[in-house]
Amino acid sequence: MIRTFSESEFLFIVASARWTLLLTLLSLLLGGLLGFIVALARTSQLAPLRMLAAGWIGMIQGIPVLMLLFLSYYGLSMGGIDMPPIVAASVSMALYASAYLGEIWRGSIQSVAWQQWEASAALAMSRAQQYRYVVLPQAVRIAVAPTVGFIVQLVKNTSIVSIIGVVELARAGNLVNNATFAPFKVFGTVAATYFIICWPISLLARRLEGRLNARRSG
Repeated sequence: MIRTFSESEFLFIVASARWTLLLTLLSLLLGGLLGFIVALARTSQLAPLRMLAAGWIGMIQGIPVLMLLFLSYYGLSMGGIDMPPIVAASVSMALYASAYLGEIWRGSIQSVAWQQWEASAALAMSRAQQYRYVVLPQAVRIAVAPTVGFIVQLVKNTSIVSIIGVVELARAGNLVNNATFAPFKVFGTVAATYFIICWPISLLARRLEGRLNARRSG
């Protein structure tokens, strides 16, 4: 029997967005930390570090995120490591984010003109000081747009974790649709909620990028 899409079910879908946001935040924090390390390794003066980081990026980018999710949730459990679904989802999404953010930030660092490196070296700056005072402030401006673009993709890609039972937006929509058989209303609500999350992020990115460019021009 087909039921009406009720207010309580609408609120259930909207409330499930908190898990989407939490998963995105955890993935971004963990993946960003690892991605920053990968970016520094990719731009290191040590060839073994560069090769190791390049291998990591190639491996993670070459594996579908769904496979990373299966390995984190089902694979580790077979080895005696049982993780709650939200933890397994966070780990797999963080690994996924680390490779892409690492490559984005590597490109941003290497986009800084080589003359900036030479000038800072002429001032007797250490490698760490070059990064802190000269390179990274410029690389941040370059990295803003692609980083935020990836964050938007990360929000949408969290829908894949519904396959292991995490009740985020996509899973909540599927549950409600199975009960109401009102796909246009249910998944329209899900799509609108994703839009409400992602659109302000894009606007913030444009504003931040504009401010950074204004400071650079000034």
